[in-house]
Amino acid sequence: MISEKYKRLVNQLLDFAGIKINGNSPWDIKINEERFYKRAITEVELGMGESYMDGWWDSEKLDETIFKIIRADLLNKVKHNYKIALQLAGFYFINMQARRRAFIIGERHYDLGNDLFQCMLDKRMNYSCAYWKNAKSLEEAQENKLELICRKLYLKPGMRILDIGCGWGAFGKYAADKYDLEVIGITVSKEQVALGKELCKGLPVEFKLQDYREVNEKFDRIVSVGMIEHVGHKNYREFFKIAKRNLRDEGLFLLHTIGEVRSTKSTDAWTHKYIFPNGMLPSISQLGKAIEGLFVMEDWHNLGADYDRTLMSWYHNFENSWDQLKNKYSERFYRMWKYFLLSSAGAFRARNKNQLWQIVLSKNGVLGGHNSIR
Repeated sequence: MISEKYKRLVNQLLDFAGIKINGNSPWDIKINEERFYKRAITEVELGMGESYMDGWWDSEKLDETIFKIIRADLLNKVKHNYKIALQLAGFYFINMQARRRAFIIGERHYDLGNDLFQCMLDKRMNYSCAYWKNAKSLEEAQENKLELICRKLYLKPGMRILDIGCGWGAFGKYAADKYDLEVIGITVSKEQVALGKELCKGLPVEFKLQDYREVNEKFDRIVSVGMIEHVGHKNYREFFKIAKRNLRDEGLFLLHTIGEVRSTKSTDAWTHKYIFPNGMLPSISQLGKAIEGLFVMEDWHNLGADYDRTLMSWYHNFENSWDQLKNKYSERFYRMWKYFLLSSAGAFRARNKNQLWQIVLSKNGVLGGHNSIR
């Protein structure tokens, strides 16, 4: 029988990762619907994610389940079928992150609701990897991250900073308050602008609802934290050209981004459909090619292991806040968001897929070298 064939194949693959169906370990998968097997094999990431959202399977430790699946490289052992290939074809042939599409990610992800992100994130509203060195809490780790960025940029009073993809202004508020400088933040999210202005009231932090391609003025420093994941491979070169055009000759540019160990041209189908439409993670070679001839790479720092702990902190905050969120968000949304946070934590824990890089760039090279303090 075809259904038995899919079941055997799933069992064989999961056994390779040390996962059992209906086993006793916390990372084992509990099957609630037999149709799961075919869906997991034929639709891969999309099938796994959607069937979890639909309640077809569960795991006591979902983050550990995904960690084991990715560590064993199971997803690359199962070929994507033509239907999934067609869904993602646009990433190869169409500029999915063109200017006319720039605000889609803001409307479908960052505008979900400030209440959701306020419950999940730290008090400064950092929606990016924290820096856990010597930190005991998410609040401390996120402040560590902001300070690390400031130190790598050699910030001084009176400077003018561009924050590309500024979110709710976490960096702008911290840098303006501590270093006495001016920050211009741009974002494609209306909700981020509204709350960001409120959070940064009284500080020289300005928010603009605009695409990065519309910026045309000089800055002493440029920072971009967790935004190039929405730029797309067809636009990387233009992104760095625009950064160079807007950066003063002696300026520095710090890029903070999730990275992929393999070059791809799309995200997986589930993430594209439910979490980050039109997103994709850059690789070292893709970024290197885009930077070549425009900037000198002064420092490349991998903080990937820190994202696991960050995501688990976000998950616990989300879980603990669900009672106050559930009247606005559905049960299916709860399972979707739980899958997003825990599967992401597992992916970073595996260390053989997702990374997190901070890259410091200069236009002409820092005389004497850049001293990256970590």
